Amino acid sequence: MVAYNSLSDHELTGLLKTGDRAAFTEIYQRYKWVLFLHALKRIRDREQAKDIIQELFTTLWDRRNDLELRTHLSGYLYTSVRNRIIKSFAHQQVESDYINSLGASVNQENCVTDHKVRQSNLAALIEKEINELPEKMREVFLLSRKQNLSHKEIAFQLGIEESTVKRQISNALKILRVKLGLLAWLALFFKFL
Repeated sequence: MVAYNSLSDHELTGLLKTGDRAAFTEIYQRYKWVLFLHALKRIRDREQAKDIIQELFTTLWDRRNDLELRTHLSGYLYTSVRNRIIKSFAHQQVESDYINSLGASVNQENCVTDHKVRQSNLAALIEKEINELPEKMREVFLLSRKQNLSHKEIAFQLGIEESTVKRQISNALKILRVKLGLLAWLALFFKFL
C-alpha cells in the first residue's frame, strides 16, 4: 500500500492523471486550507472562497487527463485560484453594472409613466373645469384654445364683437386659474390639452 502523504506533488500529479482517487484526495487534503485562506484573504467572503476552492478541485478532477503542468502543482493551484478570483470580480462588476443600468432604466420608465399619468389626470381635470364654464364662455374659449382661431375669427364666426371674445377668454382663464391653480393654467396657456 502506498503512503500518499509521503509522495511528492509531482508523483501525486502523475497518479492523478491515471485516475487515482487517493492521489486526488491527498492533493485536496494538502492544499484545500492554504488555498482557502489565500482566496479568503483576497475576497473576504467565506462562502465565495469555499465555492472557488470547490470549483477548482472539481475542475482539477474533471480535467485530470488533460493536466499539463508547466510549473509545480502548488504554483498551478495558486494561479488557478487567482484566476478564479479575478473572474469572480469581473463577473460581479458586470452584474453590478447590469443591475445599475436596469435600475436606471426602471427609474426612467417610472418617471415617464408617472409623467404621462399626471399629464392625463391634469388634462382630464382641465377638461372637466372647461365643461363647467358658462356656455357662451366655454364656446369662445374652445374655439380659441382647441381650434386655434384668432379673436377676430371667433368674433366673425359667432357674430359678436372682438372685445367680447377677448373678455370671455380672459374671464375663462381667470376662472380656470382659480380652480386649477397655477400649474393647470400654464398647461392651458401653452395648449397642453
